[in-house]
Amino acid sequence: MTTAVIGTGNIGSELARVLARGGEDLILANSRGPETITDLASELGARAMSTADAIAAADVVVLSIPFVAIPSLVETLGQAPASTIIVDMSNYYPEATGVIKGIEGTASDSSWLSEQIGRPIVKAWNTIFSRSLALKGTTAGAPDRIALPVAGDDPAAKKIVMQLVSVTGFEPVDAGDLAESWRMEPGSPVYCTDLDADALRSALARADRSRHAHDRMAGAQAIYDPETGMDMVRGVQVYRDITS
Repeated sequence: MTTAVIGTGNIGSELARVLARGGEDLILANSRGPETITDLASELGARAMSTADAIAAADVVVLSIPFVAIPSLVETLGQAPASTIIVDMSNYYPEATGVIKGIEGTASDSSWLSEQIGRPIVKAWNTIFSRSLALKGTTAGAPDRIALPVAGDDPAAKKIVMQLVSVTGFEPVDAGDLAESWRMEPGSPVYCTDLDADALRSALARADRSRHAHDRMAGAQAIYDPETGMDMVRGVQVYRDITS
């Protein structure tokens, strides 16, 4: 099975690294072209391709690009076979990108996104800092293994993505169908809180959508500094405190 990671920013490149460590056959692509990621691809034993070629060649396509940019890939995603699993690991931050017309009132941000691109998607890896993704993965069965939620409507596709989550060092937890993925959006109790499986299931159950906007903004303001960037060391505890 071949996995393509589209987007090689902080979180996309870290996901690629942990997938490579897990022995996955890997393709990398970004908006700037394959020539800009040859060093990273060589380091990871991956192939660098254009976005279109990567999407056409992979069995699983992980989108690690800004949420608002994904609908621009409608035509490119259409090149992929119907069997290709599309995974979204992005998050919608209206405070940063502006409010998207039509998204309010939908079942979840990811449900809206799936409608825009005209493809089923699986939501995964959106609830973890790149630092935690790089440093906190453990083997299956390890005590207190950090868990990550996975949501989607196709059980077979979701099972494959959950297996990949485990390959990256984290315990996959079924978070329901795509409409229920609002429970894992920014501002929810599972967002960047590095919980084990039991605690994560409890956090999914107590998610309160009416708090999301406030808690999303409070968390971002508490850990982000325009000069120094995001404080991911403190961030986990900050998000736990805000969403408790």
